[in-house]
Parts: sequence; C-alpha cells; structure tokens
Amino acid sequence: MTDKPKKEKRPHFAYTLLVQVGRKDGDGLPDGATGGALMLYSSGVDEAEAVREAVAILKQADLAPLDVSGYGTLEERLAEGHNISDDERALMQRALDENSVVVAQLTPFFDEQK
Repeated sequence: MTDKPKKEKRPHFAYTLLVQVGRKDGDGLPDGATGGALMLYSSGVDEAEAVREAVAILKQADLAPLDVSGYGTLEERLAEGHNISDDERALMQRALDENSVVVAQLTPFFDEQK
C-alpha cells in the first residue's frame, strides 16, 4: 500500500461580494419588494470559488441570485484605498474562520412607479 501524497492546503481569503437577487417564493424579502442586494463576505481560495459558494448558499436560502460583483480581498481593497471599518474587518475574519458566507447587509428594492 502506497501513501498518497498529502494535498497541500491552499490559503483561503475573504472576498467582498455584492449580490443582486430577484424574487422567489419564500425568499424572506419584504412584501412589495422587487428584489434586493446583499453585501457579503465569502471565503475561498480564489474569487471564483468564493462566488460559487455564496451563490450556492443563497440558493439554499431560497434567494434568487441574478448578478455578483466582486470587490476583492481585504488586502486588495486596502490597496485600492477603501476605508474598511473594524466591524467590517471582523465580519471578513468571521467568514475566514468559519470558512463560510457572512451576510453583512440586505437592501430590498422597491418599484417606485406606482
């Protein structure tokens, strides 16, 4: 029996993502909302993995992801001059520590034309 070489564990990063969602039965959005946007932090070895994980979790939560915009890791955002609060840093660290998706904010959208 030969020992399999150990797979080297690649480092994970917390990515900041903005996800637009549409309506779906049971989505938990307020009555009258046409959709919404979620600011979240998702852990992954790269941004593509972080996006896949976030979309999968949102679908499990009965949300309907339509579009995802990535804003990078903490280091990338700092390099771009973003001002990042201690609270935001703590949420990013939580996503890393738990290897999870952490929703920081949900903003419902409403049709103003009535």
